[in-house]
Amino acid sequence: MKPIDDYFLDQKEPYQSIMLYVRRVILNTLPEVEERYSYKIPFYNIGKKPMIYLNILKGKDYVDVAFVQGILLEKQFPVLKDDNKRKQVRSIQLKTLEDLDQENFMELLHAASELLKKSKKAWFLD
Repeated sequence: MKPIDDYFLDQKEPYQSIMLYVRRVILNTLPEVEERYSYKIPFYNIGKKPMIYLNILKGKDYVDVAFVQGILLEKQFPVLKDDNKRKQVRSIQLKTLEDLDQENFMELLHAASELLKKSKKAWFLD
């Protein structure tokens, strides 16, 4: 089994179900996305540029669906939050599967993908 599959299977519920569901939506919505295991968490890249990563932050009770260029999308998609005072990353925090508006999430995935394709690099703020 690949390390990324082990990562998902090692998660406790409800995080495992949430992450597997989000993973499926990402992979089905954006066939060009590449799933990678980097920094011990799942990343979803367009080309070689990271677009999204999934994480469970220590001391938090939700799955953090983090958009690398989220700061550029937060006005259009208010579901994106600035958690932990990150410079450019914005995320959706999911405590349950019901917290995810799949239609809005799919729109957000397409918008993030188009934005990243036009960008020279994913991480633009230091």
